[in-house]
Amino acid sequence: MLTITMRRATPDDVAAVACHVHALLDELSAGQAPTLDAVTATARNVLASDRVIALLAEQDGTAIGLLTLNECMAIYAGGLFGEICELHVSAAQRSRGIASRLLSAALDEARARGWSRLEVGAPAQPEWSRTLSFYRTNGFVETGPRLRRTVDGS
Repeated sequence: MLTITMRRATPDDVAAVACHVHALLDELSAGQAPTLDAVTATARNVLASDRVIALLAEQDGTAIGLLTLNECMAIYAGGLFGEICELHVSAAQRSRGIASRLLSAALDEARARGWSRLEVGAPAQPEWSRTLSFYRTNGFVETGPRLRRTVDGS
């Protein structure tokens, strides 16, 4: 059995990060994700920022999972908290505890940064009930749905 390691991604990991985010978006949108090139361009900008933390799960030097975190601040949360924006594990690697290990690494990061909590928006139910169950099993509680609106109104 090969060892799985967790580490923070660097700007040099843009291809691995983009591949995981593209695969996640493709799953969530039933094949309607932006192109890999577009996701890669965005990933390059995001990874160059100090506002996002990307964690990679690797097996034998290959990225098999990704979790990204944003630092947020809100009065309701008591100040600083983290938001999980993307969590993806390669299909062939699922059900091996990799996502739980990524969550554990995210909690370590949250503690180190003094965040009060982690939040995540779960995909629509009941289609993604397994995702909701995963987060519940890992100590998350539902606080309601999340909505979005683009700034330009479209």
